[in-house]
Amino acid sequence: MADLHEQRTNDRMLLQQLRNDDVTAFDSLYEKYWALVYSAAYKRLKDTSYAKDITQDIFLQLWHRRHELNIENLASYLYTAVRNNVLKWMEKEQRIKPIPELLQQAAREGADAAVLRKEFMVKYENLINTLTPSQQQIFRMRYQQELSTAEIAEQLNVSRKTVQNQLGRSLLTLRELLGAVYFVYQLHLYAS
Repeated sequence: MADLHEQRTNDRMLLQQLRNDDVTAFDSLYEKYWALVYSAAYKRLKDTSYAKDITQDIFLQLWHRRHELNIENLASYLYTAVRNNVLKWMEKEQRIKPIPELLQQAAREGADAAVLRKEFMVKYENLINTLTPSQQQIFRMRYQQELSTAEIAEQLNVSRKTVQNQLGRSLLTLRELLGAVYFVYQLHLYAS
């Protein structure tokens, strides 16, 4: 316990020096945490090159944002940064499939996927019902009726930007709430 407290105190001291533009403090943090960050990224991506890129990006952002960051627990901050950067990378590389595409693929899967699909669908429907009425309507128009955002905007007599914002909020909410089920199911589909 004292060792953990000493480590956090040392990290806080190094972070304070980093805020004062101390390159040596940055180097110390980099050397201390590089392997941990890389390992966490690699564990999620299973790709050496991308894990290294994400690790470098995280430390680059730590340096660039050194004046504005107020970090209490550096290890926790870095794990969160890895998770967020991996998710951004997966979305950018389209490694995370949109929910409707995921559901279509699920329909083609075998028996073991049926149980996961059923669990996913129950959560999916329950979660759609937790969205605001306007978000539900727009979400269903887009992904169940397959209307474009321009068509939805025209039918609802709102701006296309409003439709896009509502869809973005809906997808973010659903992804956050579906959480583990969504990613476990997606990993299953990639493995098959």
